[in-house]
Amino acid sequence: MPAELTEAADGIKQPGPLLEFWHYFRENRGSVAGLVVICIVVLAAILADLIAPYGPAEQFREHFLAPPVWMEGGSWQFVLGTDAVGRDILSRIIHGSRFSLVIGLIVVSLSLAAGVVIGLVAGFFRGWTETMIMRLMDIILAMPSLLLAIVIVAILGPGLVNAMIAVAITYLPHYVRLTRASVIAETSRDYVVASRVAGAGLGRLMFVTVLPNCMAPLIVQATLGFSNAILDAAALGFLGLGAQPPTPEWGTMLADAREFVLRAWWVVTFPGLAILITVLAFNLMGDGLRDALDPKLKRS
Repeated sequence: MPAELTEAADGIKQPGPLLEFWHYFRENRGSVAGLVVICIVVLAAILADLIAPYGPAEQFREHFLAPPVWMEGGSWQFVLGTDAVGRDILSRIIHGSRFSLVIGLIVVSLSLAAGVVIGLVAGFFRGWTETMIMRLMDIILAMPSLLLAIVIVAILGPGLVNAMIAVAITYLPHYVRLTRASVIAETSRDYVVASRVAGAGLGRLMFVTVLPNCMAPLIVQATLGFSNAILDAAALGFLGLGAQPPTPEWGTMLADAREFVLRAWWVVTFPGLAILITVLAFNLMGDGLRDALDPKLKRS
């Protein structure tokens, strides 16, 4: 029997969880389009050294602010034009996809891991422990996320690593609150009570019994948080608090091109479009994951 099919009690083969997930996911055409775009961005990041025409820091002194190929004065040598110091914009965008994906992955991993652990503690240890944790999360949520990230980076110092830490801290309350709510809902179910009666320890209850049943909303939140992390890291880079020049990070590219926005629109437009398309793709895929993983949204 194929792994993708399961056999019901009446002998009829039914689709397995993977096929069922794909069935609901593909019903949202926007989610499928977002997944395709994300796959293209991931491939571009992996193969950047092979598909980028030039190195991200390679300069062509005789081609300052060269226009894109379809404009007067443009050439196929620089398809999207060059920046103020003669660097190929297409090559820098392709290499910049690596930084954006790494930023999103690290930020989501840090905030998700810490948020799940803290949320599990808040959900299992009620009373003053839960109160202290949730009030701290409320304080963080009360501050504008970008402003809080700027304050943290100002304390730690500008740089890509510190920017990722700052953004991860700002997203921590979302995962803590979501995990705590899921844990409270799950701990009253019969299978958790049965595990307690069977003598399961606290660690097993938290990470083996309850946590796997709380992952669906966390996966959706992580996907949406991925796009927000890319956006906030780009904003910090634009403000000079994230990745520092000559790093080909999309937000830093926007910051370097601010003074040329009227003379050479392409140095600002193409990095901005890269951020827009990537963030939109992750948001669309997150909507599809929510529809596919939430039983309440599934149609019979």
